[in-house]
Amino acid sequence: MDKTDPSILIDMVNWRMPFGRFKGRLICDLPIEYLLWMKERGWPKGRLGVLMANVCEMKYNDLYDLIRNLKHNFKRD
Repeated sequence: MDKTDPSILIDMVNWRMPFGRFKGRLICDLPIEYLLWMKERGWPKGRLGVLMANVCEMKYNDLYDLIRNLKHNFKRD
């Protein structure tokens, strides 16, 4: 899977967490503490792991404004 795929940005504001405590929450809305916890244990395989890793990096590097803009412009209802 290509980690430079621009559709990752759109998917992270549209995909929902499929399991666990935050089931149903948008991937982009997962708390940074949870993302860092998952990073320590290993990201899930496939697209979900890529999305979570990207959101984690963006939040860790204080780029949440970019996520907010993506949600505003690309969120599907």
